[in-house]
Amino acid sequence: MKIVLKYSVSWLGMVILAILNGTIREKAYGKLMGELTAHQLSTLAGLILFGVYIWMLTGLFRIESSRQALLIGSIWLLMTVVFEFVFGHYVMGHPWDKLLNDYNILKGRVWSLMLIWTFVAPYICYRLKS
Repeated sequence: MKIVLKYSVSWLGMVILAILNGTIREKAYGKLMGELTAHQLSTLAGLILFGVYIWMLTGLFRIESSRQALLIGSIWLLMTVVFEFVFGHYVMGHPWDKLLNDYNILKGRVWSLMLIWTFVAPYICYRLKS
């Protein structure tokens, strides 16, 4: 279980990457395009950033089984959703409906892809490396 603890702490790196990604969106290209397009581009950038980060993590901390990889992904998913809603609402002051709107795939909001990726990436990296 020591490895799971290392991965849980390593999740903080994804928070830093997400904040950096959002800052770049807001300060740079977000001003050059519509909000929805910027959201979608930012999600794509986040998927790539997280993929590289998770690939590097799985090189540093060897995942021992598919079950462990899925446990890590589950923990990361839970931490991400809790962080998004707690930080987004209570720190950033976003209303609940704005936070929930990012989950509306029918309106082009693709944030859910980040959550899916956060969950499955440890498993995919484990399978590719074993």
